Amino acid sequence: MSSPEFPGLDVSTRVRARDIQMAGVADVRRRVLMISGAIDTTEHDISVSVNLPEPGRWQVIKSETNLTDKTWVAMQVVTDEDSTFVDDADTLVLSRQFSKSFMTPDQRRLTFYDGEVRPGEAVLKVYSLDAGGRKPTYSYSRYSPIATDTAEQSQQTLDELISNGMKQRPVIELIVPVTVIG
Repeated sequence: MSSPEFPGLDVSTRVRARDIQMAGVADVRRRVLMISGAIDTTEHDISVSVNLPEPGRWQVIKSETNLTDKTWVAMQVVTDEDSTFVDDADTLVLSRQFSKSFMTPDQRRLTFYDGEVRPGEAVLKVYSLDAGGRKPTYSYSRYSPIATDTAEQSQQTLDELISNGMKQRPVIELIVPVTVIG
């Protein structure tokens, strides 16, 4: 949708609507948001925006398929400035593919690691989000080891990424349609 008359409105390099399908369902009674979809890029971070029926605490169950040719060994989620992850004893923070997670003290960055998602496999993540508004946005980054790195170099890079966060790459913005039930 490039327009030579309005170059500032050209979003073709950062917004994709047809090739990465994601959809969500919000169960208002249970306060659960379920999102599924796929990621087909290794060069971009994915920014996800959802329209919630109301702000507040939501348990997020997110599944996405790795359509890239790289194995992911860590995934990072970063919230917008109005949202935080929930970190208490009664809240699940887990992934079927990653055995460990790390949340920053400000509860704005969550990293899943110590596992892998190979090409063609799906990853499942569960966490809770305190959304300050009805339209939270959060971004996903994935880490794949560089083929020429040694196992020690890859582990050192992973340790640094967990501690310091993953460097932001160009972003693809997605607005996920949410069906409300309950």
